[in-house]
Amino acid sequence: MRYRKKRSFLAVSIIIFITLIMSTPLLISYFYLPKEIKLIAGEEHLFNFDIPIKANILKGDGLVIKDVDSQIIDTKNVSLNKPIYVSMEDEGSADVTLSFLGVIPLKTVSVQAVPYQEVIPCGKVVGIKVDTDGVLVLGIGEFEGDNEMVSPCKGLLEAGDIITACNGQILESKEDLRECIEASDEQVLSLTVLRESQEKEINIQPYYSKTDNEYKIGLWIRDSTQGIGTITYVNPETGYFGALGHGITDTDTHQLMPVRQGDVQEAVVTNIKKGEKGAPGEISGVIDYSTSSYLGRVEENTSIGIYGMLNEKTIEGFSYDAIPIAFQDEVHEGTATLLIDLAEKGLKEYEVIIQKVSKYSSEPSKGMVIKIVDEELLTLTNGIIQGMSGSPILQDGKLIGAITHVFIQDPTRGYGIFIENMLNNEKR
Repeated sequence: MRYRKKRSFLAVSIIIFITLIMSTPLLISYFYLPKEIKLIAGEEHLFNFDIPIKANILKGDGLVIKDVDSQIIDTKNVSLNKPIYVSMEDEGSADVTLSFLGVIPLKTVSVQAVPYQEVIPCGKVVGIKVDTDGVLVLGIGEFEGDNEMVSPCKGLLEAGDIITACNGQILESKEDLRECIEASDEQVLSLTVLRESQEKEINIQPYYSKTDNEYKIGLWIRDSTQGIGTITYVNPETGYFGALGHGITDTDTHQLMPVRQGDVQEAVVTNIKKGEKGAPGEISGVIDYSTSSYLGRVEENTSIGIYGMLNEKTIEGFSYDAIPIAFQDEVHEGTATLLIDLAEKGLKEYEVIIQKVSKYSSEPSKGMVIKIVDEELLTLTNGIIQGMSGSPILQDGKLIGAITHVFIQDPTRGYGIFIENMLNNEKR
């Protein structure tokens, strides 16, 4: 009996070992290897993957790879176990095939050489108002119809749905939907609904509410939102900006809000609530909606930032000159600074420590772990607070990224996004 148990245990151990061996390349490919690597044309970039991978260059004239002693390495057999320097003299791309131990193919990575780029780091706290592309469903309700409680949308619509049209009419506001319902005269409505990127046509029967003296379908909806945030950067040549480092999500559905249009306005910080363990702080402010306080427009809302155009007057008002951007391979643990304007102190750099760098992470908005160490900023905010998202992070004279999230249990620490990821997400 014991012998059989030993044999069974050995067999299971062998199976587990083989499974681990077979799955290791896939895990390495998923967690450690990016689909794309960017570098500046004409400059050497240091890469240190420190994993048992062999690289083979498929195409890409001008790609040069050197070891730490500046010796050129054969591009047909590049080991990524050791640090390497990679450069391309001219703009272009190269496809690099990677394999586990030089035997098991993993994936093809595109190496792209892009032109030198500078942007203006902003750090300006602003008011942001966006109108949704359609009407956002927050929840389903019921009301009193003809002597009974009715819920016309129950089982048909869900929280998070986007109603884009009613009877073929494009919806731009809650009022558009209300007018369509009222005009139905109790006829069935045909609603065009976007659910998880899939468009559906859903028929809804309105009912007359004696209490409200109107036709209703029993929905809680929203068509806009507003708040305080920080602009990360602006391209001085195009006026295009990126902000927040994460998307604007609805507070009720927690889903990314599709933006039809939006404005960036001047905001006055009126109060700073310090962060505490378990309770994030926040910046409170008043948004100035006057025409003279208009700074620009919001065009996109993505999972790693909002983007749009700033007007020329706004750009001229930024106090910092344009500086180079840093790609992920240049970012390192150690001292950096956080740029933001708070409490009428003007734009100022505050000292932070980059405690961890997760290059080519599968979570783009969490590429760095940042710790606030500047005593003045800690006195003011106790760490990272809501409204600071998008604050630029500078290191070695370059813009490397922006603050995105705070650690709930330690407000002095939080996540940052690489500026490379934000720039990659720009609409071109």
